[in-house]
Amino acid sequence: MKVTVIEEPLLEFGKGTHICPRNGIERMGVYDTKDELRRSELRLGIVGRGEGVDKLDVWLDLCRSGIVGKESELSNLFKGFGGVSADYGFFTRLLSSPGFTRALQKSSIVKVSRIKTREERVVAAVNLYYEQVQFLAENRAIDVIICVIPEELFLSLTQKDAGSKKDTGSVEQYMEHDFRRLLKAKCIHLGIPLQLVLESTLLTGKANRGNQDDATRAWNFATALYYKGNKTVPWRLKEERFKPKSCYVGIGFYKSRDGETISTSLAQVFDEFGHGVILRGTPVVIDKNDKRPFMSEEQAYDLLSSALSEYDKALMQMPARIVIHKTSKFRETEIRGFCRVLEEKGVRSKDFVSITNTDIRLFSQTSYPPKRGTLLSINESEGVLYTRGTIDFYQTYPGAYVPNPLKIDVYENDSSLEELSEEVLGLTKMNWNNTQLDGRLPITLECAKKVGDIMKYVDLGEKPQVSYSFYM
Repeated sequence: MKVTVIEEPLLEFGKGTHICPRNGIERMGVYDTKDELRRSELRLGIVGRGEGVDKLDVWLDLCRSGIVGKESELSNLFKGFGGVSADYGFFTRLLSSPGFTRALQKSSIVKVSRIKTREERVVAAVNLYYEQVQFLAENRAIDVIICVIPEELFLSLTQKDAGSKKDTGSVEQYMEHDFRRLLKAKCIHLGIPLQLVLESTLLTGKANRGNQDDATRAWNFATALYYKGNKTVPWRLKEERFKPKSCYVGIGFYKSRDGETISTSLAQVFDEFGHGVILRGTPVVIDKNDKRPFMSEEQAYDLLSSALSEYDKALMQMPARIVIHKTSKFRETEIRGFCRVLEEKGVRSKDFVSITNTDIRLFSQTSYPPKRGTLLSINESEGVLYTRGTIDFYQTYPGAYVPNPLKIDVYENDSSLEELSEEVLGLTKMNWNNTQLDGRLPITLECAKKVGDIMKYVDLGEKPQVSYSFYM
């Protein structure tokens, strides 16, 4: 048993490397400036009531011009936002106009808010926004659609009905209704990613009562828009040239809306521009002893075979190495199914990694938590990894709560526990919805989780979108 600290993985940008997404974009530009097919402008569709659209217009102007960082000694954590322009940082322009905007009538929003049950309000609100999103997607050449949600509507969609009682005789009572997920699922066939924002989060200065300062919100907002609109990545992990070409796969599980079945969701990243594939698996079995879902040999075989077929279709070759991250322990049936595929496809190197929660905690000699990257190696195939923790670059621990490390269990591995943990740490920085460098989960599992959240609302006969931008 030993404790080591993994160095913060480097990210690659347009003209160099850095450990921090914000510093990297500002100093060296987004990575995909190397892609000759990238877009130099993002056309934004907007749906919202008049007051919300006005607030968004002001916010977009601020994002174009830049926002001063929060006054703090922690300058790297609270970095100012330099703006979105064609010759700096993102090297793109944000385009919006009345012709790309669809206004919602205040009377329509009030009507939805007055519907008796929350479930019916959610469905009505989704239909209200969907009608306008559909018009923009089918009649305007746009890249991303921003849906601005009034605070009072949001509260009516999320708060429990007063005096509501659980009806044990109604299946509908157990159906999950989530506005964000249902709207994204309903719009997924339109082929335009959505960005949802609350009107209250568009307020700035003293009027901003949220947890994030204005500049941090601008960094996250602009980066998410950029990724969704361009469908290429603003940064990537620095490539280790001595390593074989790897394909990373994340496998998670999600419950159906009625809670009756559990299915697999798969997310795959297979090239440096973040292109990948999203797949939906079949319902799986629950283990009677530990209540964990698992796949049969044939299910595991079919899922990975489909993923590698998509890889071959896109890159016209098989990867030299495949890494599978899974949110539960690997069963013998799953290992047999995966190994059959890899043998048939001629993939020589493999690493199967289970990433779960753990009750094990480490304590540092200071008042701060252990450093991000701290790895407790219990043995050659079992460890505990802190993906959140104290960060020297920030000179603090940037979290609000005691960080929970990840349990890393290695199966069928050709790489060491330390090498695989370093990869996990790097992949936590590949969530283009957040520019803080200390994500908790690797993008493989973060994406698989988000996919499952949306997929439960997508009809079984409908083919899901393959880009992560439709789920984040």
